[in-house]
Amino acid sequence: MRRLAVLALCLVLPAHAQDALVFAAASLKEALDETTASFALGRAGRVEVSYAASSVLARQITRGAPADIFISADTDWADHVEKNGAAVPGTRRNIASNELVLVAPARSTVKLRLAAGVDLAPALGNGRLALADPDTVPAGKYGKASLKALNAWTGVEKRIASAENVRAALALVARGEAPLGIVYRTDALAEKGVRIVDTFPPSTHPPIVYPMVVLKRSSTPVATAFAGYLTTPDARAIFERHGFRVP
Repeated sequence: MRRLAVLALCLVLPAHAQDALVFAAASLKEALDETTASFALGRAGRVEVSYAASSVLARQITRGAPADIFISADTDWADHVEKNGAAVPGTRRNIASNELVLVAPARSTVKLRLAAGVDLAPALGNGRLALADPDTVPAGKYGKASLKALNAWTGVEKRIASAENVRAALALVARGEAPLGIVYRTDALAEKGVRIVDTFPPSTHPPIVYPMVVLKRSSTPVATAFAGYLTTPDARAIFERHGFRVP
């Protein structure tokens, strides 16, 4: 918990009044870094991004963190921000969607089919299943829902290597510290140290969408402009290149 608190407090604050600060789910890093760079070309003002678990960011926002835009990895934490009166009404948009996959270290030869009754225990051996916190972090919640739907949760629930966010879970697998992990497809595509074993059936978990909202604390036109830019063909093309699906 101390690491979460430190991460949440170490915000990337805008350098100038006209700059904007975006709080975004950790799984968006590569796509959003490229999108902010593209947006900044020929424009005054910059967009800085602070990445972490959606749960951490949403709680910081409702406690008054000086962010302009929030992009969550699920609807629950976007709902939380809206219900606490921190979002500008009418600004919510789903900007992308994703898939959930089972990954193993790149050199692993394990083979599994994610179907009802799948048993992950033999493939785990003496290791653990890397998963973002299944109680609060979207990727972990999706993973737990899928495993329950496949009747596989009880076999692994005491063997979870719980991580602070999906990228931390990904790193555990990439370093060989966990023989299997559950992450988004886009995370797996961004990390050469893992390979995709199989994709979880979409019917086993809620739709993985990324809602964006402009926050009431925002006072910069750069934030409004960037929120609009995220729905343009240029931005959608960037997200698609990184493996996301777009509306």
